Amino acid sequence: MTGLNAVNNIFDAAKAQGRAAFMPYFPIGYPTYDASLDAIQAMAETGVDGFEIGIPFSDPLADGPTIQAATQVALENGTTVRDCLRAVKELRERGVTQPMLLMGYLNPMIAYGVEQFVCDAKAAGADGFIVPDLPPDEAGLVAQVCDREGMALVFFLAPTSNDQRIDLVSQQARGFIYCVSFTGVTGTQAVPTDVREFINRVRARTDQRLVMGFGISTPDQARMMNEFMDGFIVGTAMVKAGQNGTEAVRSLSASLRSALD
Repeated sequence: MTGLNAVNNIFDAAKAQGRAAFMPYFPIGYPTYDASLDAIQAMAETGVDGFEIGIPFSDPLADGPTIQAATQVALENGTTVRDCLRAVKELRERGVTQPMLLMGYLNPMIAYGVEQFVCDAKAAGADGFIVPDLPPDEAGLVAQVCDREGMALVFFLAPTSNDQRIDLVSQQARGFIYCVSFTGVTGTQAVPTDVREFINRVRARTDQRLVMGFGISTPDQARMMNEFMDGFIVGTAMVKAGQNGTEAVRSLSASLRSALD
């Protein structure tokens, strides 16, 4: 099972177990290319449900200081879009079976060639894309190619999103909707206490899977996701752990995953 089908399947499987799906983020090339693959493989071995695989970019608008610094290191290491595709292929060869969504910005995709990028990502073993600066009302070509190739394509909602925006994102999203827990960038605050009001508002207008990101870093916060989310993403905390090596990443991943059971 690959692509959109594989992404849909992780939510079905997690729901059957009465929990939210856990998808950590990690950028390729940080702190080195090999270390990033080791970190992702270690997380896979702890039983995470899927991955957000970061493609380093010079102007990562949605990312906070920790991830910005990490992707800058990756760029200084010479990490390219092609390296990220090669990383997915190598992770598949290492036995990583979980769905992998490439998280990156639009400019590198356009420079590579949108259609070629989607097809090459699929061939490498990726299952979809998360593109923070791709608005759903301008997603024409990317969405068209993803639909044709059976790939997931994720769009964002924030607490400031109005009903019209929720409806538009619901129509365009393939796989899940990424619900940002607060307005801002990653890693700058914890999940707000009133976030459920936002999620309830979205749920009233769509039956798409809802995945929360921004501000989740502890087992207690992960456990809270079981109560009202279909899944959640942890990025900044994983990258911080990556500063201390593969085993630190493995340990954090294991603690977050076991909190869900």
